[in-house]
Amino acid sequence: MPTGREVARIAGVSQATVSLVFSGSEAARARVSAATRERVLAAARQLGYQPQAAGRQLRLGRTGLIHLAVPNILGPFFARVLDGAQSAATALGLSVVVSSGWDSEALARVCGSRQFDGLLVCSPDDAQLGELPSATPVVFLDADPGLVAGSPLRRTLELDVAGGMAAAVAHLRDLGHRRIGHLRSTDSAYTFRSRQSGFERAAASLEVCEVGVSINGGLDAARAAARELLDGSRPHAVVCDDDVVAAGLYHAAAELGLRIPDDVSVVGIDNILAAALFAPALTTVDLPGEDLGSAGVGLLAALVAGEQPPAPAPLPTTLLLRESTRTAPVSL
Repeated sequence: MPTGREVARIAGVSQATVSLVFSGSEAARARVSAATRERVLAAARQLGYQPQAAGRQLRLGRTGLIHLAVPNILGPFFARVLDGAQSAATALGLSVVVSSGWDSEALARVCGSRQFDGLLVCSPDDAQLGELPSATPVVFLDADPGLVAGSPLRRTLELDVAGGMAAAVAHLRDLGHRRIGHLRSTDSAYTFRSRQSGFERAAASLEVCEVGVSINGGLDAARAAARELLDGSRPHAVVCDDDVVAAGLYHAAAELGLRIPDDVSVVGIDNILAAALFAPALTTVDLPGEDLGSAGVGLLAALVAGEQPPAPAPLPTTLLLRESTRTAPVSL
């Protein structure tokens, strides 16, 4: 196995410089110039050198493990978050362990066990927001910024979901729709409260009909809520609080003999991988899950290393126009 000494010899630097380049600390890496760092990395690639992460973590009193907590591992959006988190962690010599649906007590226990260097909590609901040990670095993803007030080991990384919802409503309004349905999540997570506030602000001048749906109820709950919305005096355009709910609306529309988008326009939120495969392809708000996971790991790694990264700006969201919306009928 190639050693750090061999890397140092080829790069023309000291072993201490090689250690700084492969350190888990941004502050340590910053002590090496960009040109020198590139020489060290090039030498490492040439030799196939891999730093001994386990030994480095032991010296630093760390495990090299990050815990990612999601509310429901079956949610397609969380696969995107995990993908980004895993890629970023691998680049930093870290590993990610995932839990699904753990409440605040379970998360507190795992923090107290010191098995993990830090915790990522994605789209937390109220059951996950109890007291966590103050000595554990935590980054909340797609969560309320108020969770981190005054804590040096806490950060929040938001998505601009309210802005994404506003863009969805504005798109339908620009198509001439004046009566809009909303399949609204009844879940307590901050992300859904943000979607609701964004919808309400954007639809203030429109006629609105809403039906609540439990996101964790899956496709069956979404189909039932969609039938309730479409069975009566139906709207000709509907915004759904995520893409799985939109899939339930597609099923309900088919059962009722309604065509998308001829009889009802549909917009989702998330941009899960299957959204482009819907028939017709779903217009949806892209939430950059991979970027959320990757940036979250970067923030957490900085906190673990004793740094104080600034509070990040919310990640932007993007409305993706596909085939599930059309102009409103003239009579509307």
